[in-house]
Amino acid sequence: MRLNTVPRRHSRLGWATALLVAAMALNTSHAETLEPEKEELKFGFIKLTDMAPIAIAYEKGYFEDEGLYVTVEPQANWKVLLDGVITGELDGAHMLAGQPLAATIGFGTKAHIVTPFSMDLNGNGITVSNEIWKLMKPNVPADADGRPIHPVPAEALKPVVEQFKAEGKPFNMGMVFPVSTHNYELRYWLAAGGIHPGFYSPTDISGQIMADALLSVTPPPQMPATLEAGTIYGYCVGEPWNQQAVLKGIGVPVITDYEIWKNNPEKVFGMTAEFTEKYPNTTIAVTKALIRAAMWLDENDNANRMDAVKILARPEYVGADQEVIANSMTGTFEYEKGDIREVPDFNVFFRYFATYPYYSDAVWYLSQMRRWGQIAEHKDDTWYDAIAKSVYRPDIYLKAAKMLVDEGLAASIDFPWDTDGYRAPQSEFIDNLTFDGRKPTAYLASLPIGLKANDQVEDGKVVAAGK
Repeated sequence: MRLNTVPRRHSRLGWATALLVAAMALNTSHAETLEPEKEELKFGFIKLTDMAPIAIAYEKGYFEDEGLYVTVEPQANWKVLLDGVITGELDGAHMLAGQPLAATIGFGTKAHIVTPFSMDLNGNGITVSNEIWKLMKPNVPADADGRPIHPVPAEALKPVVEQFKAEGKPFNMGMVFPVSTHNYELRYWLAAGGIHPGFYSPTDISGQIMADALLSVTPPPQMPATLEAGTIYGYCVGEPWNQQAVLKGIGVPVITDYEIWKNNPEKVFGMTAEFTEKYPNTTIAVTKALIRAAMWLDENDNANRMDAVKILARPEYVGADQEVIANSMTGTFEYEKGDIREVPDFNVFFRYFATYPYYSDAVWYLSQMRRWGQIAEHKDDTWYDAIAKSVYRPDIYLKAAKMLVDEGLAASIDFPWDTDGYRAPQSEFIDNLTFDGRKPTAYLASLPIGLKANDQVEDGKVVAAGK
């Protein structure tokens, strides 16, 4: 289905916006003028709430303000979306953070994809079926009101998985794509609870080697129906598909990714390196519009979120009920029916420097690819750094940010001008381990389950290289 096939143009701006633009032009005569080399663009997305910056940049006229005439179009799945960017059918897209990295290193499709913009923090959850929750619940402590204490660790699931194993039944779970944040978050949660989620190898890309829980791909909108059918017993997905399970009464979210890794990076906006080199001004203009959209989504303590919910609920964007989208987008999250809790940072689009593409975020995803065998052989720390810097482009981001500041559209304090691209070591993980993006090899060594420096997966087992 095509959306917005007629590009928006400046003539559609209202009087108020036109006057504001004129006023800003008078007051920012020192600001650099940007002339996009390519004005007509087509962007792709998957029907998830974290595509919001693209929808808002379109609906609020931010693309127009940059002289861009944009068409946005939903894609059938993540592979189709990536292929569209690689072939040039799409000029850019809402992507899984792992996609540009995996493509660049040649896991799956080989292509140099880059990102100048991180789209959000958090936004995912892990949901289990009612049947599994009933079996888990005796293992979950309750508070004084009798409500389960969150976050729920995977230790509560482990006896259930062991029971299934003893009965000869596979314990199937869903995630959205092999290099998705959802795959790595689900694996992280399971492994932290002593449940092995399985390895990949060059000859077996199922990701189920030595697995206690068998993870497989299910497209996000199909997650609830697949759970209800009993094909899978749980899944990790973005919104609104966890809250949809609650609304339908078929499942219970047990943990959000905010509780697995506080303020973790989620989606990115991806383009080919060739596009950014051929159209540098266009790339900056797109980044400017997306930054403004992210600012709007978070400004005044999320005051615009209900307006965003109404936009996202439309069939051309996410196409889910407003009630379902609002559950998470407005700072709450419903676990069991009626168990609604405050989670103000479930969706973060701008605060905490959410849109800055940190190298350390890229390194974490690469470390998980190595941990589970998608990167088959040991790499040293300099390799991780080099790949991160070839894919994540904070230089483009900061050029766009500086222009917005010069134009009076953003505040200087909202951007991390002095960073070297690496976050300080992070320890707010469910297993309390510390991740230092500058030392991925040491980080991998600290994880109880997963490949270590010289490990490789061969013939269905882990062996040390050369042995």
